[in-house]
Parts: sequence; structure tokens; C-alpha cells
Amino acid sequence: MKIPLMSELHANQESPDILFWVGCAGSFDQRAQKITRAFISILNKVQIKYAILGKEEACTGDPARRAGNEFLFQMMAYQNIQTLNNYGIKKIVTACPHCFNVMKNEYPELGGNYEVIHHTVFLQQLIDEGKIKMKEEGGFKGKRITYHDSCYLGRANNIYEAPRKVLEALDAELVEMKHCRSKGMCCGAGGAQMWKEEEKGNIRINQKRTEDAIATGAGIIAAACPYCNTMLTDGLKNNEKEPEAEVLDIAELVNASME
Repeated sequence: MKIPLMSELHANQESPDILFWVGCAGSFDQRAQKITRAFISILNKVQIKYAILGKEEACTGDPARRAGNEFLFQMMAYQNIQTLNNYGIKKIVTACPHCFNVMKNEYPELGGNYEVIHHTVFLQQLIDEGKIKMKEEGGFKGKRITYHDSCYLGRANNIYEAPRKVLEALDAELVEMKHCRSKGMCCGAGGAQMWKEEEKGNIRINQKRTEDAIATGAGIIAAACPYCNTMLTDGLKNNEKEPEAEVLDIAELVNASME
């Protein structure tokens, strides 16, 4: 895919409407790369002027801070803030709640003040403005979908409605899990748990969470976070439910349903 780089736009004295922050998962994880492609495809269809940093983008430092390495976090954060401020970036959209949370709530104290939007909120805005139009007979019409609230989107930032409104626009049947919204359950990867071995217990968190999703009878588990996507997909494999259900990001569902 031909994706505009911030350095190219800057060289031509142009500025984008939004900077798309891809994140580590969206850049390097094979599964999450599909989410990145889907979101870029939506941006191209609605003809929004966007750019990415490319090789100038570094990890936000979120996992380092969650794991307790404050020095490493500040080093990475300052590097990113310097890059963003040099380009005069004002508006950032990202498909990762971890990047979203840290840049929105924790970068300002280090001098990084931006309007940071999660891609589910951005997609909802585009639907409300009539820029995203769904096919008459969308592939998900009448299908049973359950949505998993990401901790960093839900409880940390109180974003519950936007993802659900986007899913409702698909004409699908939205069914809620037993633990949802403010009582939602972690996928097992948050707070740097992704990078360490779990403590002893009877059941893995991601397996328990996937069982909640399977209990709804939904064929699609909608996620809005690459970490959650990985954990829930692993949970389906462990429960041997892979052919019956699949985990898809909201951007993938929208991209597949657009005109």
C-alpha cells in the first residue's frame, strides 16, 4: 500500500488532517497489520488527508511505564514528543487503546499536547457525518456480534458508546457479555501483562474472558485493541471454538461493509 509519510508532506510544505499513529502491534504483528490495512483502506475511501511517521515512529513507552521502567518510558516519550512537535502535529488517530491512553493522558505532562482520538470514535464521527456509507446488504446484517470492552478504552477513558454505535450501523445483532462496559473484564494483556508469565491460578484470564464471549452465542467477537485481539484469538484456540467464532477489529468490520 502506498501510504503518505509525514516527512514527504512536510517537505512539500503540506500538513495532513490527521496523523495516523500505527503503534508497535499495528506495524510488526502480522495479525494487527490487517487492522492497520483495513483502517488505511477506510481513510482512502473517505478521502481523508492523512500521514504516518513511518520509521520516525517509536513505541510510546506505555509497556515500559506499566512494567515499572519510568526512565525508559520518559526517554521514549520525549523522543516521540520532539518528533510530533517538530512537525506541528495537532490531531492523532490510533487503533491502539494503549497508545491512545498514554498520549492523551500522560504525554501532556511531558510537553506533548495533542487531540488524540481512538479509531472507534473517529469511525463513529465519519458515520454520523455521512462520510461512511454501508452497503445495503452488508456481510454482517443480522449476524450476532459481541463486543469486548478494552480496559484502556472503557474503564480508563469512559469510551463505551462509540464502538457500539459503529457496530449498530452494520445492522448486526449486538449481544452483550455478562461482564461488559464498566464491569468489563481484562483480556489478560493489559498493564504489561502481555510481556510476562502469568501468576499461578486455575484458569488463564484470556480463557475466562473468551468463555464469556462464547456464552453469548456470537459468531463474531468485535475488539478495538490489538492486544485484546491476540488474547481473545488465543482463547478461541484453547477452547477449540475457532471455526465457530472469530475475532475481528471494528475497523475490519467497517471496511468489509463499506460501499
